[in-house]
Amino acid sequence: MTPRLILHAGAGLRERTRASAEQIEARLDDILTAAWAVLTAEGARACVRYAVEQLEHEPLFNAGTGSKLQADGVARMSASIMSADDGIFSGVINVEGIAHPVVAADRLHGVPHHVLAGTPALDWLRCAGFSAHDPVTDQRREEWREGRAGRTGTVGAVALDATGVIAAATSTGGVGMEQPGRVSDSATVAGNYASAMAGVSVTGVGEHIVHHAVAARVVVRCTDGLALSDAVLRTLDEASQREYQFGLIALAADGSLVANQTPGVQTLYAARCGERALSFLQAPALHWPAKPSPS
Repeated sequence: MTPRLILHAGAGLRERTRASAEQIEARLDDILTAAWAVLTAEGARACVRYAVEQLEHEPLFNAGTGSKLQADGVARMSASIMSADDGIFSGVINVEGIAHPVVAADRLHGVPHHVLAGTPALDWLRCAGFSAHDPVTDQRREEWREGRAGRTGTVGAVALDATGVIAAATSTGGVGMEQPGRVSDSATVAGNYASAMAGVSVTGVGEHIVHHAVAARVVVRCTDGLALSDAVLRTLDEASQREYQFGLIALAADGSLVANQTPGVQTLYAARCGERALSFLQAPALHWPAKPSPS
């Protein structure tokens, strides 16, 4: 099996940054290249954790450092990770004061309670050795002072390694100016899910993603025998009838790869299969077959 990797940096019209399209694309390509090396050396789970950690480190994106602020001026972050080799979903919800929520989510993989939220989650993370970090940037403070709210903002990665293991990870800083306590989709199986058949990371309007159980819905359809492209298109068609807004990236066990979105949504993504790499900011739908023809 030739490894595959796809990552995304959110949906919407780049509401979360003043950076140019060229800056965003260059950073996505850098992270894609570095994460590919991890995929080939360490496997799918290590790859998606690393890719999302790097996306969280980049203030251009709304996750980790550079997360948007909630209505009370606090950055609260959520992330999750799941790998098909053991089927354990782990995540953190609305945690403050750490650098990499996806690393925190990964740490919970090995303990009895796999999803923790809020202040108790942060207390546990401090005991586990996570140091304090302020993720708030000057730009996000300015947006908060101006009362600028959004509707989207997520990063994620899905990988398939040479042994056939699929993993997915997703992280978000929320939408900005939301009610404190609001729970996004990113640390739920609606926003991030992986099985032996497929893996999905979703971005867009979190409430729409949860209502539609997007990631789990696509994966279950693949498990029931639908091809990945058909599972995604059916899911998007149903969502479009309800005027839901989201995009997703997905990989299947046969090596097929998809990035697509509902009407009016722009998903920022980059993908690689062997020596072939693709990156898009205007995000045409990508349906990459299991055995792509030579470039």
